[in-house]
Order: sequence, then structure tokens, then C-alpha cells
Amino acid sequence: MENVLKETNFSWLGKKYTGKVRDVYEHKDRLVLIATDRFTGFDRLLAYVPHKGQVLNQISAFWFEQTKNIVPNHVLGIPDPNVTVGKKFKTVPVEAVVRGYITGVTGTSLWHHYSKGKRDFGNFTLPDGMKKNQKLKRPVFTPSTKQDDHDRTLSPQEMVDEGIVSEEIIQKVEKTALALFARGQEIAKRQRLILVDTKYEFGTDADGNLVLIDEIHTPDSSRFWQLASYEERFTADEEQQYFDKEFLRLWFKENCDPYKDATLPDAPQELVEELSRRYIQMYEQITGEKFVPGETPVLPRIERNMASYAI
Repeated sequence: MENVLKETNFSWLGKKYTGKVRDVYEHKDRLVLIATDRFTGFDRLLAYVPHKGQVLNQISAFWFEQTKNIVPNHVLGIPDPNVTVGKKFKTVPVEAVVRGYITGVTGTSLWHHYSKGKRDFGNFTLPDGMKKNQKLKRPVFTPSTKQDDHDRTLSPQEMVDEGIVSEEIIQKVEKTALALFARGQEIAKRQRLILVDTKYEFGTDADGNLVLIDEIHTPDSSRFWQLASYEERFTADEEQQYFDKEFLRLWFKENCDPYKDATLPDAPQELVEELSRRYIQMYEQITGEKFVPGETPVLPRIERNMASYAI
């Protein structure tokens, strides 16, 4: 499929690292991040979703622009719809998670811990009597580690006590993350969305100043709900309207054993197309702009647009 970006192999861009979604090329103090259309689950590749990479790259570009007066970011240029060229920084070993609502189903979620009786989270305390999906009095900072196979959620003080970061850095990270989240919620509200929770990644420059890196407020790193239906659904104890990409992962769980089977079946074309449609819909609602697919075939286009970055 000419309109799908599966992978890249541009040795002339630098040393390549392959992530779940992005191919990253490193050369000296520069990173070239190419967002592919890979869709993963169960630590495996499940499908290629047309336009997914472009959507993620351009949503991040939108948010980097909207937040650059809060904190500098790594963006040096966006020479192609699927590509961000960024300056390389020393990474802060913290996932800066911010939550505006008490929700979630996983073992690390705020609602999971709260429903088991936890009220004191170190840097904030929650009152009794809260309901799932309720808005918090103010957004909370729940950082997690990055160096383990499984992220651990720790309080800022525990991060300092374990020697993961200095007190000065974690305080800067918390203050900046909360400011970014406030900006995100404000813009999302204008677009009839609720930014529920998200995670940020930071680096530091030579002077120890924070710089925002990686991605920001994409549907893969953030939870969004539809604003119009929030109150009615919350009052009725119903789940919120959200950007749902789980339906494709559920199809695999129902049609094979994605953890054990050596070969997985092909994802149904209609489900892949529906997921692509939903990514595009989120792009248009978040940015308020019409999605314009990049020129195809994708690989030759990227190669042309990146020619000036050859090493």
C-alpha cells in the first residue's frame, strides 16, 4: 500500500533506533524522528494504519507550537508530514504524568489505587466519596520511572530519595508539566474535548534548563473525552465517550492468542480503515484544521524532503 509507511531504512540520516511507532535516526546532537503507521499491542505489531504516523507527528507539531512560550522544545524543523527533526538533549529519567480526573482501569491508574482505599499519594491527598471519572479539584502530578521494564509510579519525594532525580529537577518538571496540562485543557475545551490525563518527557540543556522532547498531547500519549456528553454520562455512571483504539486489539484477543501464537492473522481491512478514520477525526477535532494527507507514495516523498539532512 503506497499510502502506508511501514518502516524506513535511511542509513544516510545516521544511526537508527527502531521504536514501536517511530524510526529514530541519531547524528551528533540531532535526532530525526519518523512516525510510521505501525499499530502495536501485546508487544507485537498488529497492523499498519494509514495516516496514523502523519496524524501523530502533526498533532505533536501543533502542540509544540501552542506551548513553546511555557517551555522550550526540541523541534528544529518539520520537513515532512511524518518527520520531526529535533535537537538531542540529556533525558530526564521521569515520565511526567499529569491527571485531571480520577479514572483508569490498569493497576497503575489513580482510580485503581483509590478504589482499593488509598487516599494519600505523597504529594496530594484525595477525599473520601469520589466517583470514577470525577474531575479532581486540581490536576495532580504522578510521575513514574523510565529505567525499569515496568514503570513504577512514585511520589516526587520518593524519586529524590531513590536518587532518580534531584529535588530541583523534579520540582521544575512538576511545575512545567502542570502548566503544559493547563494549556492543553484550555485549548481542548475550545475544541469540545476534555484532556483527561497525559504524560510528558523532558530533557535538559547544557545549563540544566528543561526542554520538552518526544511528543505532546497525541491520542497515543493522552486520554481525551468528548466534552458535550461528560456531565450526562458522569451523572448516569456511564463510561465516557473517548478516542477508542482498543477495538482492534480486542479483535486479536478474540481471534487468536496474541501472546503465544507465532503468527497472527491479518487485521480485518474494515477495522483498520475505521481506526484510520478515528485518528484523522481526532486530528481535526484537536487542531481545528482539515486533515490533508501527505503526497504518496510515502517513502520517496520522505527521502526527497530529507535530502538536505544527509550526513
